[in-house]
Amino acid sequence: MDQPSEIKRLWGPKAMALIALGSSTVVLGLTLPVLGVINTRWMGGPPPLNPNLMVLRDTPGLDAFPKTVSSERLCLPTTLPRVLNPTASDRAIPTLFQSGGIQRIVEQIDPGQWSQLAVATWPEIHPQATQARVPILMYHDVLSEPEVFFDLVPEQFEGHLKTLKENGFTAISLDQLMQHLRTGAPLPEKPVVLSFDDGYAGHYEHVFPLLQKYQMPGVFFVFPGKVDGDIVGRSTLTWDQVKEMAEDPLITIASHSVTHPPDLREFNDADLTYEMTESKRRLEAMIGQPVHYFSYPAGHYDERVTQATADAGYLAAFTMRQSNEQFAGASESLLAIERFGQSNLPTLLRRAWGGESDTIPPITVSRPAPPSDARLVSGNQGFDFQTPMERERYEVGDHTLTLISGGRPVTIHANSRYQVPEIVAGTNAVGAVDGGFFSLKYLDSNVMIGPVLSQSSRKFVPGNASENPLLNGRPLVLISPDQVRFTPFEASQHNTLAGVYRELPSVTDAFVAAAWLVKDGEAQSAESFGTLFDFDAERHRAFWGIHRDGYPVIGVSHTMVGSVELGQLLHEAGLRDAVMLDSGASTSLAYEGESLVGYIPRPVPHVVALIPPEANDGSPCPLVMDGSNPSHLARN
Repeated sequence: MDQPSEIKRLWGPKAMALIALGSSTVVLGLTLPVLGVINTRWMGGPPPLNPNLMVLRDTPGLDAFPKTVSSERLCLPTTLPRVLNPTASDRAIPTLFQSGGIQRIVEQIDPGQWSQLAVATWPEIHPQATQARVPILMYHDVLSEPEVFFDLVPEQFEGHLKTLKENGFTAISLDQLMQHLRTGAPLPEKPVVLSFDDGYAGHYEHVFPLLQKYQMPGVFFVFPGKVDGDIVGRSTLTWDQVKEMAEDPLITIASHSVTHPPDLREFNDADLTYEMTESKRRLEAMIGQPVHYFSYPAGHYDERVTQATADAGYLAAFTMRQSNEQFAGASESLLAIERFGQSNLPTLLRRAWGGESDTIPPITVSRPAPPSDARLVSGNQGFDFQTPMERERYEVGDHTLTLISGGRPVTIHANSRYQVPEIVAGTNAVGAVDGGFFSLKYLDSNVMIGPVLSQSSRKFVPGNASENPLLNGRPLVLISPDQVRFTPFEASQHNTLAGVYRELPSVTDAFVAAAWLVKDGEAQSAESFGTLFDFDAERHRAFWGIHRDGYPVIGVSHTMVGSVELGQLLHEAGLRDAVMLDSGASTSLAYEGESLVGYIPRPVPHVVALIPPEANDGSPCPLVMDGSNPSHLARN
């Protein structure tokens, strides 16, 4: 057989171009072992993959966004659903952070094995998803003076968001909904999707800032003819506003045809194709992102219209009814997903439900009992964040250290560089030490070396892609409400919010430290520091870690000391794990608002702080800021 000819016949010219790139190439952002699949055909095996199997794409979740993203949900005292993480058998991650693990398997299997997977064939809806009750709320304009009965004023819309919050709802994205409808994976107890039709100016002026304020995702169905000014009517978004909204991870921009005709069913095939494909092409060109979802104008569709939707490359389409509205799982297919008008919100408050929590069983982890001797192994024993705080001066030999211990550890990522007492002013933190390493490029920079997640901003900021590989192996510090984990940083895994979440599912704070001083109850040798600059030089040094008894400790050396010797001192002081923070000129420690070092250190943008038990309200993110501190204000 002439193999290239056979490939061309089976896969077409586009596949030939992909194969020319190598045996593993990227298709729609997915890694697909092309030759491995086709070889089964050459050897008389099963036929190549059915294109329909490709429709369940790699659902992005939050780890798909290579930019600052909100971690607000990590600070909410709610229980998120659990699904298996294929990369860590002893941990689980919520659907919020699932990144298409199922799809990576699907793309490499024979279509004949499809029925063995618990994933519905597109565009069918998974049977388990039909048991859930997921409402999609449909809004139109939000403006100061309503013009029709379904318009809302901003105060009314904000009231809806407050009502959803107060009643325990979790707003989810269309990507999350799609994964649920395809796999049946459960969603939060009360999920809801917020959708907005037609692209009115009020969507940018009022809706967008309110979704940001309440950290709720939303989808906006836009038709280019309106934004271009070709369709005369009431107010419209501009392309600059659409682009700005699309850049926010909370927002999904979707298609609503080109001209918003009254009924697509009345169009001939050519005009129907134009409305579907040109809208998708135009939106994608303007926002620089793929557009996967479509909403039928006025909700009208039939079999021919849904086929045109599928041919245009949409993953799902949404409709509406005048009466007898349905939950998403009750829809006839992914090409006709039902929605509720926003006026139905009061009746939905007691009906919404995310599905059975045991669709994917939770993981039970058996952990060994802690060793009986005093030197416990990190990760196999408990943590104590209720120990009262105290300050201690520790002197041994020629060296003097100050240790502040007890309370709950948190981090603060300021908006620029300040003295440590200035950063903690106006918070409920009592002690603080300068934190991770930061960029020295600009005097007012708060850019960190490596990714950073902090309770102060509730934002995950990824590290510089070119710098991150240089940090591999250094301690990634992860803090949650009830534990701390120090794990080797891996640039390919830990530069997203989901990546750090997979390491510690309840993480609220994260950053990369310089090196381990004490690890698993052992002071570290010179060899462990590798090529770390000046690790063996005698300098003032800052550090923090966990005592053998489980409580946190922060501190500095008042005398010049090398890293190896400092590790030995901290081991003797009882720390089972300790990492070095930014040291030298940045070394700084504050307690009850006063600096504890006898010099003026270099201003820093990041601190590790301790909140005493009496000031901890028990929330996942207990850091309190009074709002008057300029270091806590977001940059414009």
